[in-house]
This record gives sequence, C-alpha cells and structure tokens, in this order.
Amino acid sequence: MKVVWSRRAATVRDVYEDLRTRRRIAYTTVMTMMNILERKGHLKKRTGGRSFLYQPARPKREVLRAMVREFLDRVFGGAAEPLLVQLVQDRHLTERDLSELARRIRRAP
Repeated sequence: MKVVWSRRAATVRDVYEDLRTRRRIAYTTVMTMMNILERKGHLKKRTGGRSFLYQPARPKREVLRAMVREFLDRVFGGAAEPLLVQLVQDRHLTERDLSELARRIRRAP
C-alpha cells in the first residue's frame, strides 16, 4: 500500500521493483498481496496497457484504520490494550510517544 500511495498508481511490477530494492521478495507474492488488497477494497485496478494499474480505493487514513482493526481482531481478539502493552514492553514507544498517547486518551470522547 505504501508504494501505491506514494506513486498514486502502480503495476505489480512497479511495486515489486520498489520492494526488491529493500528486501528479497517474489513477484508472485507481490501479485498475491495486491489481489488480496483489491478483494478487501483497499485497491482498485484497471487495465493499463498489457497489465493492471492499481490505485488506492479509499483514503489512506480509512485504509489504515481498517487494517489496524483487522489486525487487532485477528491477533488480539479486538482488544487494543494488549497491543499497547506489547509495544511498551518491547520499547517501541518512547516517553514522548507515551505522553502524546496519554494526551489523546484524555481528549477522547
């Protein structure tokens, strides 16, 4: 999704080439993931010459919200607290992050 968001439209080959510069990945893996993202409604595709051109189907914020929700449901049974505890324990949240999170929690409806 990050590659498609940054390019606004991309083929499977575009995404594959971009990802390949950072890690080893199979072309078929990229194709499978993009098809899954399309099925879930995160991407839409149209014919662009000999290949499909993928574009974001919804705003980035909406897609991220849906992906996080799906992850929470699948991994943590829908509960956010165990995820936050894990992030704190693994030191993925700095003191500044924690302060900002506490501020947002206090302001939440």
